[in-house]
Amino acid sequence: MDTLLIFIKNPVKGKVKTRIAQTAGEERALQIYFELLRHTREVALRTTARRLLFYSDFIDENDEWSSRDFQKMVQHGSDLGERMNNAFRLGLVHPDDRAVIIGSDCAALSHEIVATAFAQLENHPFVIGPATDGGYYLLGMRQHTPELFSDIAWSTEAVLPATLQRINDLGATCYMLPELSDVDFETDWEREGWL
Repeated sequence: MDTLLIFIKNPVKGKVKTRIAQTAGEERALQIYFELLRHTREVALRTTARRLLFYSDFIDENDEWSSRDFQKMVQHGSDLGERMNNAFRLGLVHPDDRAVIIGSDCAALSHEIVATAFAQLENHPFVIGPATDGGYYLLGMRQHTPELFSDIAWSTEAVLPATLQRINDLGATCYMLPELSDVDFETDWEREGWL
């Protein structure tokens, strides 16, 4: 079974896109995050897969993410790596399962890219969508691999090289998707042409 794992933050003013808020204000940062959530939701809905939606803090039953289309739960773990590891554990249960994880920070993400990720998991045990900041906007795998999530300096430019090194150490291949930019700063949003 194909499973799309989606990580989002609960959209609370002052708690999302804090680096954008430093230049654009908290209200504008929240608006931008709602736009990113809308875009991510559209990509997910166009993806043929089971969809597991992981909130950062609490499940919102009355938001735009319909329970008919998304199985809702809360991220669990002490850091991002542990939370992603736990999500993949839920997505990879049977030998023929494939799972792909995305966040809600990439305005350039498309359903075609997600479809390519699932397709390439036929040929490679891992797929990565590299982000311009040294991390990744997408990670896919066929088998639950906890090694990719421990002792990584999350939210730094070391994430991607460290992850690729782990995959190399496992003697595995990895398909690389196009490099895309996350929206972390107001200038990132403007560069994407959303304004």
